[in-house]
Amino acid sequence: MKMLVAMLILATTVSAPARAATRTVTLSVVGMSCAACPITVKKSLSRVEGVSKIEVIFDRREARVTFDDAKTSVQKLIQATTDAGYPSDLKR
Repeated sequence: MKMLVAMLILATTVSAPARAATRTVTLSVVGMSCAACPITVKKSLSRVEGVSKIEVIFDRREARVTFDDAKTSVQKLIQATTDAGYPSDLKR
């Protein structure tokens, strides 16, 4: 009986649907001041696990990032740009 219950729990856990979702957020990166800055910002974000798409718009001083929220978070994205010398905030 205990074996049956354990197998049932294991089967339920393994077959449970994933709760992860792909999200896209826009970060305000006001510290970008030259044409080379977006390259550094994009490179820093590309190193974050789960990031699948990055678009840095220099004229608007922002970065649009698409990522898997099961692998990373907005806070980790902000930390990546900050560590590269470009503090950012979530644009609302």
